[in-house]
Amino acid sequence: MQDLTGKTALVTGASSGLGLHFAEMLAQHGAHVILAARQTDALDDAAKRIITKGGKAEALSLDVTDSASLDHAFAVMGTRLDIVVNNAGISLPSAAIDMTETDFSRVIDTNLTGVFSVAQRAARAMREGNKGGSIVNIASILGLRVAGHVAAYAASKAAVVQLTKALALEWARYGIRVNALCPGYIETPINRDFFTTDQGKALINRIPQRRLGTPEDLDTPLLLLCSDASSYMTGSSLVVDGGHLVSSL
Repeated sequence: MQDLTGKTALVTGASSGLGLHFAEMLAQHGAHVILAARQTDALDDAAKRIITKGGKAEALSLDVTDSASLDHAFAVMGTRLDIVVNNAGISLPSAAIDMTETDFSRVIDTNLTGVFSVAQRAARAMREGNKGGSIVNIASILGLRVAGHVAAYAASKAAVVQLTKALALEWARYGIRVNALCPGYIETPINRDFFTTDQGKALINRIPQRRLGTPEDLDTPLLLLCSDASSYMTGSSLVVDGGHLVSSL
């Protein structure tokens, strides 16, 4: 397993869910983790728990849709970043015909523009530090395939996949690798109740492995992309979905 000792990792959207899980996992593997999100109370508690377990962590207030917040956060971090996990995102499910332009823009601003804004500032810091680094954009299988009532989310994640390739091309000369992690359906406290319903069970039955993923299923793939084990990977989209993308239409 890869050792991230001496590396500094920024994880956005780290106050709960997968972002918090990613931060805890990277800290367990030796990284100094900067947990970033808008909910600073939850961040402080999470950072304290990591430190109590022997890890290195700090909390940082960050709104990926706010330029002033981004500028302040990256001024605080300076050039010490080695790893970025671009995880902050929202969904706002709605029938496309009924979705408001305001809600559509909120999803795009967070899931796409926010990802770009964090990646751009991180790349500038990595270039200035002259040490390269790894940026992992959290996309989704819904960026590669579609489902109902998530038009804005699917569009944003498809754009993240393509953005990842474009940034990888431009930033390889600086030693900066940019890859995307595309999870399938992962069970979390937020969606657990849905998957006990008939509709949720029917969705699980369409996954070739006939099960949901767990946050732990993403650990090794994410660690691969964050670490030097993937030193010759950039512009890749790594899918972790129990075979969902290759299931029959």
